[in-house]
Amino acid sequence: MTFANVGLLGTKPGQRDALVAILLRPKPGMKEAGCLLYEVGVNDDAPDTVFVSELWESAEAHQASLQLDSTRAAIAEAMPLLSGEMGGHRFTVLGSPLR
Repeated sequence: MTFANVGLLGTKPGQRDALVAILLRPKPGMKEAGCLLYEVGVNDDAPDTVFVSELWESAEAHQASLQLDSTRAAIAEAMPLLSGEMGGHRFTVLGSPLR
């Protein structure tokens, strides 16, 4: 069943765009690992926050993707930019009126 992870990542002041650049880089193997959607966004009302919406074939596919070299490299590069404020929701997708 499809797994969704919708979250927010707090950045240190002025580091939002640098984090967005890291997150938007192509990540080899992500699609093959089961990623169906990976969207990165910002909101000017939250200048030090990055929003990420992900859809995966399963929760297990999402967990396995964290072991990809490209994912691990991106996490290592992003860590110094983060404030430690994180949040969001994970859930099983039941369907959509669009499909």
